Amino acid sequence: MIASATRVERFNAAHRLHNPNWTDERNEEFYGLCNNKNYHGHNYKLLVKVTGEVDPESGYLLDLKVLKDIVRDEVTMRFDHKNLNLDVDDFKELIPTAENIAYVAWHRIRKKLDKKLDLYLTLYETDRNFIEYAGN
Repeated sequence: MIASATRVERFNAAHRLHNPNWTDERNEEFYGLCNNKNYHGHNYKLLVKVTGEVDPESGYLLDLKVLKDIVRDEVTMRFDHKNLNLDVDDFKELIPTAENIAYVAWHRIRKKLDKKLDLYLTLYETDRNFIEYAGN
C-alpha cells in the first residue's frame, strides 16, 4: 500500500531580496519592498510530505517522530528567528527567496530521509503565497 504523511512546521525569519550583481536601483525596482536594506520578516509555514510504501509488518510509512526530528533539526532550528541573509550559511551565496528557501529545506531534509520515500515541500511565505518543491 502506498501512503503519504505530512508534517507541518512553522518558523519566523527575516530576509532581504537583493542580487549583489545588480545595481541598487535595479534591485529596488525588481524586488520592491522585499529589497529593504533593513530586512523584513515572514511567519513561514512548511508542509513536509513524504510518500512511499507502508511497511506491512509495522503498519508505518515512517515513524512520524523521526520526520518531526529531521524537519526541526534541518530546517526549523536553523531558520527560526534568524536573519536568513546574515545568520544562515545556506544563504551566504543564495538569495533567500521563497523558492530558494524551499530548495534548501528540501535538500537538507532529503539527505536525512530514507531514499525510498518521495519528498514534497510546500512553503507558505504568506497565507496567499506559497511555493511547492519536489526536487530537481
